[in-house]
Amino acid sequence: MGKIMLFSLLWWIVGNPFVALLILLIILYVLDLRFVRLLPDVTKPFRRNRRIAALRRELSVNKHDTGAKVELARLLMEKGDYPGALSYLDEVAPVMEDSAEVISDRGISLLKTGRLEEGEELLQKALKINPRVKYGEPYLRLGEAYAKQNQTEKALAYLQELAGMQTSSAEVYYKLGELYMQMGQTEKAREAYREALDVYRALPKYKRRTERRWALLSWPKSKG
Repeated sequence: MGKIMLFSLLWWIVGNPFVALLILLIILYVLDLRFVRLLPDVTKPFRRNRRIAALRRELSVNKHDTGAKVELARLLMEKGDYPGALSYLDEVAPVMEDSAEVISDRGISLLKTGRLEEGEELLQKALKINPRVKYGEPYLRLGEAYAKQNQTEKALAYLQELAGMQTSSAEVYYKLGELYMQMGQTEKAREAYREALDVYRALPKYKRRTERRWALLSWPKSKG
């Protein structure tokens, strides 16, 4: 009802229903980004590409900037350019050999480029250094990789490890549910979605904003 009233008011102000509808959609999109985050941020790829270009310029001046290489690698992973990310992670590996996050990023990139055994070895190493590294994402990625190889037993073993670690990330539980659903494990998928909701409810207010999208996506799928 409120949206209809707002649309009517905008139509009266601008005198054109199509322009009024466009303005209303923009308002709703901005509100979603600010409070809900259910819709994707269409500006994110542009901001990411600008940052990638800036980091590459920095590295052309100082090729030994380890921090810039790590950030660039993570942005490339975000973009799906895992071979590109791996090239930078391989460069920083000798000086960051005790960093669970860097080792984990290398392992994930190796998995994504088809080097399953090498990736698994690195992810296991990262988990030994910090069993909760990246909120348990290594378990999720290993489960995903082995599920694609139709090695269901091994995939489920990693997913059960993740389910038992009680991560504080609703996103990880949502993605765990999605993977269980792909494998036909419907009840386990629902449990993961319900866990995502429980995690979200337990989060402090400042953290809920970044996790709200995953809770909203989990809610309808948690119903059995």
